[in-house]
Amino acid sequence: MKYQTRKEALILLEDGTIFYGKSVGDKDGTAFGEVCFNTGMTGYQEIFTDPSYFGQLMVTTNAHIGNYGTQPDEVESDGVKIAGLICRNFSYPFSRVSADQSLEDFLESNKLFAISDVDTRALVAYIRDHGAMNAVITTRVDELESLKKELAQVPSMKGLELASKVSTPEAYLYGKADATYRIAALDLGIKRNILRHLAARDCLIKVFPYDTPFETLAAFDPHGYFLSNGPGDPEPLSEAIQTTRDILAQNKPLFGICLGHQVLALAHGISTFKMHNGHRGINHPIKNLVTGKGEITSQNHGFAIDKEETEAHPELAITHVHLNDHTVAGIKIKDRPVFSVQYHPEAGPGPNDAAYLFDQFVAALAQAE
Repeated sequence: MKYQTRKEALILLEDGTIFYGKSVGDKDGTAFGEVCFNTGMTGYQEIFTDPSYFGQLMVTTNAHIGNYGTQPDEVESDGVKIAGLICRNFSYPFSRVSADQSLEDFLESNKLFAISDVDTRALVAYIRDHGAMNAVITTRVDELESLKKELAQVPSMKGLELASKVSTPEAYLYGKADATYRIAALDLGIKRNILRHLAARDCLIKVFPYDTPFETLAAFDPHGYFLSNGPGDPEPLSEAIQTTRDILAQNKPLFGICLGHQVLALAHGISTFKMHNGHRGINHPIKNLVTGKGEITSQNHGFAIDKEETEAHPELAITHVHLNDHTVAGIKIKDRPVFSVQYHPEAGPGPNDAAYLFDQFVAALAQAE
């Protein structure tokens, strides 16, 4: 064991339930957020740096975290976005040829507090039964009453606008300047691998802040538009919803992922709701209703769109469903090059079942020229 003097730590849930653990390293710390879990056995660096996880305490269900270290190519943003980490066994040593540092050093450089030695099976079972909720992880184990008061002040994820916390402050370009297609992307918390996929398909992407009006996006003279993933509740994103309505009026190709999928639905008057637990993992089964094929997908969302309202909408068609709970996983506008999915086709968690969606989008750009 690298640290013989690790601190006693605990997880306090908003309903008063407590789980115990140890600090990662020998440092004191406290972190608040919504506690959720991800079932992926790999990809922890991508998870920790995904802007969609902003403000959340991440429980990893895999028993060992950190065993293969970290490397720069596996980050999805400019740094760690989760509020804190909860795991069973934290691996201080690591082994991978391409790794450049340990996960401990990576988290320390990003000032992230983490705890280990937690009975994560019991914690995840409790969250599954009682739903996602706010929590605090801390080494302040003797200050329960004070922690309860502080935790009570943490806002619920329901109604919380977080895109502004992770969106780019200024527009920037990604891809080759002489690319065939230009895309205007609204950054609600975009992952870098989405940009890589689009750039690899001969696209130049201009990424705009989350609240950019349509006129500014249109000034780039794009062949099509993209609505990114991101954190928080989609309903408060009034600027993005209005921008999406303005985009729709132009009849140009539009592709949305995750939060962008929810914004597209809201722009059509479809309501969203906070899920009991959400979908977070890399093995979620999806059925493509157009082709009849199944897809193994990466997912990370705590909100979803209303299925009955979508089915009743005259302009929309449901294209994908989640096979575990039959929530809507994809929609399109009938007879128009506008579509979105609730999952992450860029993630490729082993299978690359959903990468065709980027090809579908680029094909729509080609037809719109």
